[in-house]
Amino acid sequence: MKLYCIGIGPGGEEQMTQRAVRALEQCDCVAGYGLYLTLIDGLLRGKERIQTGMTREVDRCLAARDAALSGKTVAVVSSGDAGVYGMAGLLLEVCAPYPELEVEVIPGVTAACAGGAVLGAPLTCDFACVSLSDLLTPWEVIEKRLRGAAMGDFCIALYNPASKKRTDHLRRACDILLELLPSETVCGTVRCIGREGESYSLTTLGALRETAVDMLTTVFVGNSRTQVIGGRMVTPRGYRGV
Repeated sequence: MKLYCIGIGPGGEEQMTQRAVRALEQCDCVAGYGLYLTLIDGLLRGKERIQTGMTREVDRCLAARDAALSGKTVAVVSSGDAGVYGMAGLLLEVCAPYPELEVEVIPGVTAACAGGAVLGAPLTCDFACVSLSDLLTPWEVIEKRLRGAAMGDFCIALYNPASKKRTDHLRRACDILLELLPSETVCGTVRCIGREGESYSLTTLGALRETAVDMLTTVFVGNSRTQVIGGRMVTPRGYRGV
């Protein structure tokens, strides 16, 4: 009995790895959030679908597990990488009591990498990923992680910067970062990475505080070495200084 957890990358089929495509070809049933299934619709013809909305992740994984236990080959798909704010951890948890189930996690391109490529090369040095969603992580913990990343001079990729209910989280995050970083720190935003309507902009940490973002946006905060070079956001590794 086989159960895959597949990262489909940030966009549609062309953003997926060959390994992910081949795994989907083996599946009888695919489970996922509706938008993610739509993005790979061309790969799902003739396959059973298990579709649930946001906040129904546990139900989705349980349904996929039960389908696999019934003898079907099943995939649970996640946007980006299945192990980065994805479904891999939850799926492994709910499948743990069933050692007869073989669970294979297949990586995908996460938003930090895909969005960084759109902006240029902001993450060439050490970097941190921090989600600004406090749905599963207390805001006090998020604050601690933001301060730690800023103190360590990490470049920072901010996931889930805002939603309909969380309209001020990016502003609050910027206020925390501005305690430790200069307002002219180079920043960038990318929206709809790898999808129709993809757009990006360069800005500064001071201006980022008032920038409109949503759940489809990934935010990048540079470190002390990050620059704008040829209109792109770049964090030099130092090769030219060797």
